[in-house]
Amino acid sequence: MLNRSLPGILAAVLALALWAGAAGHWPQAHLPTPLAVLAALEKAAASGELWRHLAATLGRVVVSFVLAMSLGTAVGCLLGRSPLINRLFGGWLLVLLNLPALVVIILAYIWFGLTEAAAVFAVALNKLPHVAVTVREGSRALDPALEEMAIVFQWSRWRRLRHILLPHLVPYLFAAARSGLALIWKIVLVVEMLGRSNGVGFQIHLLFQVFDVAGILAYSLAFIAVIQAVEWGVLRRWEARCVRWRG
Repeated sequence: MLNRSLPGILAAVLALALWAGAAGHWPQAHLPTPLAVLAALEKAAASGELWRHLAATLGRVVVSFVLAMSLGTAVGCLLGRSPLINRLFGGWLLVLLNLPALVVIILAYIWFGLTEAAAVFAVALNKLPHVAVTVREGSRALDPALEEMAIVFQWSRWRRLRHILLPHLVPYLFAAARSGLALIWKIVLVVEMLGRSNGVGFQIHLLFQVFDVAGILAYSLAFIAVIQAVEWGVLRRWEARCVRWRG
């Protein structure tokens, strides 16, 4: 286990060394040292502000992620399994993919007000087409022989979905989940900066107004650590469990 983790540990140590070296040649106000960022992180944690804002942002990320993955998977399967529906509505995915996230956020706040529902809707809508495109391509790649087998044995639609399509889509779903998690939390920060009164994005906006770079880096690194913990502690274990049938 140690040998497998050693390259990652060495990379982290090297990054910290480069950061500390660069900080020594830049004004402290522009690039604080790792120790200064750590001090800002400890201060925010001790006051309780860090945990409050992290919890708010994480809650929005989780709700938006679940909505985007659920709806995106359903849309992707529908488009991938039906050429007619794909011809009719597939073009809208391209429109949504190229629609700037900032535009979606602003329109959601104008249409629905500066509410939590508008914030979550904007984030989920920005991620939904990415999930749908990934799942659509996975659905298209399904071996036709498996479908023919299911028809011969007269399997129901639910049984085909559970035992053929979903196991086939597992790699695509986890690819969409990983990219989605990285994208969603970045969009959540923008949503919070523009229209929420709590969260990491809101706090970063306040720190930017007073040019507190150490505080900005402290909050950013704290949430990156949370997302990495989700990746290592949840997604990787879940993926290993879902594909263990492959041997």
